[in-house]
Amino acid sequence: MNLRALQYLVTLADVRHFSKAAERCHVSQPTLSTQIRKLEEELDVLLVERSPRHVMLTEVGEDVVQRARALLGEVDAIKSIARRSRDPHAGTLRVGIFPTLAPYFLPHVVPAIRKAYPRLTLRLFEEKTEDVLDLLARGKLDAGLLALPIDNDSLVTRVLFEEPFVLAVPEGHPLCNEATVSMADLVDQELLLLEDGHCLRDQALEVCALAGAHEQLDFHATSMETLRQMVAAGTGITLMPVLAVKPPVAHTENLVIRRFEAPGPKRTIALVWRKSSALSGFLEELAEVLAGIDPELLKP
Repeated sequence: MNLRALQYLVTLADVRHFSKAAERCHVSQPTLSTQIRKLEEELDVLLVERSPRHVMLTEVGEDVVQRARALLGEVDAIKSIARRSRDPHAGTLRVGIFPTLAPYFLPHVVPAIRKAYPRLTLRLFEEKTEDVLDLLARGKLDAGLLALPIDNDSLVTRVLFEEPFVLAVPEGHPLCNEATVSMADLVDQELLLLEDGHCLRDQALEVCALAGAHEQLDFHATSMETLRQMVAAGTGITLMPVLAVKPPVAHTENLVIRRFEAPGPKRTIALVWRKSSALSGFLEELAEVLAGIDPELLKP
């Protein structure tokens, strides 16, 4: 059985289009189609339903693709073992990170990673948590920087740090007069939140439930920066992770930050990877580097 043909089939399953799959695999469409047909002939089953408008996998095709993903993932793991045996700190590392952490955490740790591993090529993918987990499962990522909890027994989890939340309010808001705020101050308050799919939204909703607050239903932001500007415009208040208000993030006019009295709300950041990963030893090492972020940055 040809591994290349399996790769073509998996790519076709991802994009559901022959020409797009061929482009992604850097081959001509006839080459890709021929290889998949040969695979069907070898297995003596129809894997793909072909029509002028769309591509569908047969039931057995779906099953074969699922097995092929696992097989190709193991092939990548074998290659990784070989690369790491030659130079444990070289090669390419693919790491997924969710959008409300990436721009605020990476500037503080990437220089340390480059210093510790000068021969390492770090490829970073900013994706929502659900997508990072999917890409990890499919072997498209080597590790993920995510917020806990994560309910997945197939992953190794290494806690890096706990990041407190702060309260962002516009100038003139009654809570501006307080040096610190408490969870009780959020009772009956309306909070601006991110749209569905962001883990920060789920974390903020948990805080709302604990504090007796609720979300402002007429607006859902697509990013942390949108939330920041909406608060500065006097539209409402929101929770922000503390790294999102620390340098090199620029000061925002008309935005006031207030820390919570202890124990305030926070989120736990972890490095996660597959238990079967050939990179486990190196990722344990990397977790130590990532956990070395300056503690002062995590103080509200």
